[in-house]
Amino acid sequence: EIQLIESGGGSVQSGGSLRLSCAVYGFTYSPGCMGWFRQAPGKEREGVAAVCPGGEDILYAASVKGRFTISVDNAERTVYLEMNNLKSEDTGKYYCAAVGLINGRPSLNTAIYNFWGEGTQVTVSS
Repeated sequence: EIQLIESGGGSVQSGGSLRLSCAVYGFTYSPGCMGWFRQAPGKEREGVAAVCPGGEDILYAASVKGRFTISVDNAERTVYLEMNNLKSEDTGKYYCAAVGLINGRPSLNTAIYNFWGEGTQVTVSS
């Protein structure tokens, strides 16, 4: 069974940091490109960062570039999202997702991701 399990969410003050982890299970081969997404109450889910196998092909949303870092540990099949200088607008539920195809480029488009975790809550207070 394919599972993506997020962890590391929590409550921090503005300017603080958090590190999210996404452990991937069940893929016979590579899960392909992976991404982090977030959804605030009343808003659509939006892409935050994406990375493809190898860890060098990376894409960030403009709103987080320079503050967030996505990385992947292929051996442990874990994807991380290091979040620094957090702002109140970063508040939301953060989801990990996998495309499930071996080839591809990083994308922040939710439609291309076939596998999703259940999310972890991040709350930033000002």
